[in-house]
Amino acid sequence: MTGEASEIALSMRDLREVTAFAATCAEAVLQVFEGDQPDDFRPRDAIGAAWEFARGGRRGKALRDRAWAALQAAKSTGTPAAREAARAAMSAAGAAYLHPLAKATQVKHILGAGAHAARAVELLADDDRSVGAAHLERTRHHATPVVVDVLERFPTAPAGGGRVGELIRMLDAGLRSPALDK
Repeated sequence: MTGEASEIALSMRDLREVTAFAATCAEAVLQVFEGDQPDDFRPRDAIGAAWEFARGGRRGKALRDRAWAALQAAKSTGTPAAREAARAAMSAAGAAYLHPLAKATQVKHILGAGAHAARAVELLADDDRSVGAAHLERTRHHATPVVVDVLERFPTAPAGGGRVGELIRMLDAGLRSPALDK
């Protein structure tokens, strides 16, 4: 098995819990996008599709299409904060596609929505990183034990990814911490 990642067992319940967590993260900043683009419903639709899957819906083409549409919406925004909010919505719908590969890059499927949301609030606060850190602290309390269990099956988040990558690593460390205060 040279260079191949081993597989991680993921149940449909695991995927639904991770997606619900990601949708909660993205909802927290949806108004940032909608304040910038009030007539563009693509991020809202992506979050809605994520919730539909989390509540028992299908993981199919419609969910994937809504994730891609939210990513396209990010390109049409007028502000960097709105762009990050749309990316949080894209990540929420994309969370349903967490791959069962023991690769650190898969952590983005679990924590990407939370990191993009934290970046959005940082940007709203004139790039105040303490605002992002405080947002991550609140976000961590939305993670269910199932989400933390799934996260712990994967290697820690990889290096890189700019500020969003840093936020992913901060959230990753906070959720894996044995002193997790739930």
